Amino acid sequence: MRALTWHGKKDVRVDTVPDPEIVNPRDAIIKVSSTAICGSDLHLYDGVIPTMRPGDILGHEFMGEVVEVGKGNTRLKKGDRVVVPFVIACGGCFFCQRQQFACCDNSNPAGKADISHALYGHHMCGFFGYSHLTGGYAGGQAEYVRVPFSDVGPVVVPDDMEDDKALFLSDILPTGWMAAENCEIEEGDTVAVWGCGPVGLFAIQSALIMGAGQVIAIDHYPHRLELAKQIGASVVNYCNTHVYEALMDMTGGIGPDAVIDAVGLESHGFAPDNLYDYAKQMVMLETDRPHVLRQALYACRKGGRVSVPGVYGGFIDKFPVGAFMQKGLTMRTGQTHVQKYLPQLLDMIREGKIDTTFLISHRLPLEAGPEGYRKFAFEQNETTKVILKPGMENAR
Repeated sequence: MRALTWHGKKDVRVDTVPDPEIVNPRDAIIKVSSTAICGSDLHLYDGVIPTMRPGDILGHEFMGEVVEVGKGNTRLKKGDRVVVPFVIACGGCFFCQRQQFACCDNSNPAGKADISHALYGHHMCGFFGYSHLTGGYAGGQAEYVRVPFSDVGPVVVPDDMEDDKALFLSDILPTGWMAAENCEIEEGDTVAVWGCGPVGLFAIQSALIMGAGQVIAIDHYPHRLELAKQIGASVVNYCNTHVYEALMDMTGGIGPDAVIDAVGLESHGFAPDNLYDYAKQMVMLETDRPHVLRQALYACRKGGRVSVPGVYGGFIDKFPVGAFMQKGLTMRTGQTHVQKYLPQLLDMIREGKIDTTFLISHRLPLEAGPEGYRKFAFEQNETTKVILKPGMENAR
């Protein structure tokens, strides 16, 4: 089969690789109909996530048709159209039983031998196509993919629901929803969202559905800010506005009730603290750039809530723990428990309560995957979401 593979920093290729096979009775093989490039994939593209190996198959946002089912799976059948969560979860461990699927104890085969155990005190669960930190599973930017624990993760979608409406159930829609849920929004709250990429845009939409009276979107790409306005947000362009002062002006000097960092470890900008982080990274004394997180903590009102769906991978410097403690803030973060949210969000899509297609900017053949990565990395104003279609001939 053909698959998009990693070969080093900013080097992804479409290679011919072996077809996947059933290796466990609970497996399924999916023929991929749509797969997307995620903002998290850019961390792999930029070479900032360790344990990648040349030839690793990328991609953790995908859906398709079940073409083979292991003997131990009685939940799926051949011909089902399914969306597959990026989180691989066993369904039976201590964490899965509490619907904390992204904390699954059994889906990362490395277990305590994994580098993540040394980094974080516990090993990570399994993800598709996202380094050997998360199990080294082949990803879904391919013609076919093996899905472990397929009796737990995939959700069957109606035959009359087009891929574009269902695909983002795999990651970014539940991630944006959980980011807003972690804000514990009360009716009329003001929520500030840093980053108008796909997760940030879905967090904005979710916060408004949950009853936020005002959502303030912070970014510098005009097109992304325009999309945020279209779904109901007020906007702040950090290139021509002092963000903290703008947020104080927009909240009567109090600050937002809740803040969302939808940017994470590769924040950009030329504020002094971000230049400090760049310098520390260059000499390998820091792994992440927490400029946005610092800004969000300083801006959030006293007693407010901080939600962090943006990915952080290692260690940061100058974390304002004094502000965090003295202001009495609450922070919630973590990878998304996708399986927990799928039934509810699928119903909301079907009922037209959530629009999942407004941020799609490109639909490309799988063979154009390397160009899709380049566009998403270097043309972010014009490129909000790239969908790859195996078997598609023409781009649009």
